[in-house]
Amino acid sequence: MSGGRCRWLWNEAVHQQKTGRKPTFGKLSKMLTEARGRNAWLRAGSQVAQQQMLRTYGTALDHSFKVKGRGRPAVKKLKVALPSLEYTTRGPAIKNNRLCLPGKVTIPVVWSRALPSEPTSVRVYRDSLGYWYASFVVRRDQAAVPGADLPGIGVDWGVKTTATTTNPAFDLPHLGHRKRCAAELAKAQRKMARRRRAKGHAPSKGYQASKRQAARIVKKAARQNTHDARVWAKNVVERHHLIAVEDFKPNFLARTTMARKAADNAIGAAKRELIERGTRAGRKVVLVPPAYTTMTCSGCGERANLRLGLGVRIFECTACGYTADRDLNAARTILATAERDRASADDVRHQIASFRGGSGAVRAGNPGHGPGGKPPDSSGIVK
Repeated sequence: MSGGRCRWLWNEAVHQQKTGRKPTFGKLSKMLTEARGRNAWLRAGSQVAQQQMLRTYGTALDHSFKVKGRGRPAVKKLKVALPSLEYTTRGPAIKNNRLCLPGKVTIPVVWSRALPSEPTSVRVYRDSLGYWYASFVVRRDQAAVPGADLPGIGVDWGVKTTATTTNPAFDLPHLGHRKRCAAELAKAQRKMARRRRAKGHAPSKGYQASKRQAARIVKKAARQNTHDARVWAKNVVERHHLIAVEDFKPNFLARTTMARKAADNAIGAAKRELIERGTRAGRKVVLVPPAYTTMTCSGCGERANLRLGLGVRIFECTACGYTADRDLNAARTILATAERDRASADDVRHQIASFRGGSGAVRAGNPGHGPGGKPPDSSGIVK
């Protein structure tokens, strides 16, 4: 029920936003006080969780104004939004391996690892399978990272191979976890279709069970992709001082015939994991725009006159005669662009004509300070 109260407050804040008034945290807190005074059912919920939810909404709204192209917070629908509660240090407590929440709620916790310090906040949420998780925010010391024994590596994203690098030993192949689960998922979805009741009738227990079974199959494939990306990123970060990453955004692939295979590759998750691990380890991570990387020769820097079709898997340079796999050539071009430190003065992304001249690379998560002497943001990525 507490999740329903927080969702109601979130939707009220969205309504205030749609009326043309920017709801700051102070205005939202005043609105919460008035609403709790009028409604007894709202007072029955935890005020700490409700205030934290409004603070999260204010942060998301401010971030949407700062980041171009990011959508404003939207209404949370009951059938779509999963319940989530966030508590600060005033709310939760840990006693005898049990999580104690406001309202005399105690939950036994299966710990995945020991907490390195006292938590400052906790978020309790439920996933699509109905399992509940508690995510703690703690302080921890920076782990010592071994020195890199290799100078640099370039990473090019693709569909046939998820990540092609300048060193074939560090390639991330397309493992096809979702494809292996396709037949089992189709069987579970057919069972859902047979047990689905007419519109207006409550779903049966058999339908809900088959729905959870289908969700469990999808979740298993997603976890396998996440595990493979973490193991691969850890191996790359530990061995290389410079990591040049193609700043590839795979969203457009969802509108092509390669949508299913692109989703199975999970390029976005692998890219995000590599950047985050490189940032925490203090490696030099450079984002290189993908424009013309496939058309540029990594040997002489000459750019081809025509774009290479997806069916052409071998790159041949007409200037110097260099021949290589197109993805390998692109990875070497990306690394060469990063090694020449072609970052602009204000770290704004640019399209590159070739790595021989013109700016293009963008530093991401470099140690020290960002543009203008400012430190990087909390994510460690210099905008």
